[in-house]
Amino acid sequence: MKTLDRYIAGNFLYGYIIALAVMLGMFLAVDLFLHLDEFAEHAELGMMTVLNNIIHYYTARAVLWFRDLGGVIIVIAAVFSMARLTRNNELIAIMASGVSLKRVLAPILFLALLLTGLVVAVQEAVIPRISGELTRKHDQLAGDAAYDLWFIGDAHGNLLCCPRYQEREQTMYHPLIILREKEADIWRVVGRIQAQRAVYDTTRKGWVLEEGQLLVAFRPETQQPYLTEFERVDFYATNLNPETLPLRRWEGFKSLLSLRQLIELEQDPGTRPTELAEIAVQKHSRITTPIINLIMLMVALPVLVCRDPRDMKTAILVSFLTTAACFTMNFLCSLYATEVFFGQVHPALFTWLPIFVFFPIALVEIDSMHT
Repeated sequence: MKTLDRYIAGNFLYGYIIALAVMLGMFLAVDLFLHLDEFAEHAELGMMTVLNNIIHYYTARAVLWFRDLGGVIIVIAAVFSMARLTRNNELIAIMASGVSLKRVLAPILFLALLLTGLVVAVQEAVIPRISGELTRKHDQLAGDAAYDLWFIGDAHGNLLCCPRYQEREQTMYHPLIILREKEADIWRVVGRIQAQRAVYDTTRKGWVLEEGQLLVAFRPETQQPYLTEFERVDFYATNLNPETLPLRRWEGFKSLLSLRQLIELEQDPGTRPTELAEIAVQKHSRITTPIINLIMLMVALPVLVCRDPRDMKTAILVSFLTTAACFTMNFLCSLYATEVFFGQVHPALFTWLPIFVFFPIALVEIDSMHT
């Protein structure tokens, strides 16, 4: 059986490498064709600079595409492997030797489990490290972006605003920090800090303020408005740093965080209540997405095990439709997971719903295989 397992595993890995190269190459070619003019905006810096920018940009993007397409690529590789076995009538020879066709699926499922684990490792360990690169636009050089920041909450519950932040210099120009305190589930503004400039200090874990001024506008203990003269302040400690700022301003930044970072963000007082449902969806999806990828394979594989090569085209079509149905349902559930139904939000229910629907289907298909 080891010889047979190695042969089937080799076919599967061969198909996986081809599918991975084709899918990533197709995405890269289309995206580069649509945005080549944006990369060319820096042509005055020289061809090598432009090429280096393109390589760095798409290296990070390839990692993100690998995460998003991991389940689909596994299914395509399985189709390739089973089609090759059927075309050469090798399944008939395996059955004639007394080996169940369910046994043929074992090396494919084992490798699919390992590759799904690789996708999880990429999501949890690699993508959070390159998240800043993934938020960069096509016409921006690495580390050279400048943009505004508005009402970004930190661990203290305060809100940070800035009309211009320079990534390379790690500098905010004319920052404004709105100071707040929580009282009976209500955030009350108690003051503000403003400065001409703020530069991040990695040693002190905060921002060094230039001409910083603090104005206390409200004293919670007296429940009365309180105005005083501006006080000088030269430092503001916060969990917002040059690594997290590009993420927090990007709408879809939560998908680039690890599960540990999502839990920390959920417990962060600066996180808005409207974001908690989206964070819950992301937390559940870190568990359900690998399971759904394996279920898509389990739904497709039994259909592909056909002994007659003439039935292979029909089998591929049926497996494609069932896999597409699972993928589509998962996508639609992720869209509606943060919507309000019957006065409540049900992120956990919608995230797990595709598993509840398609896992029994996969078991029925495997049990009904003609072996």
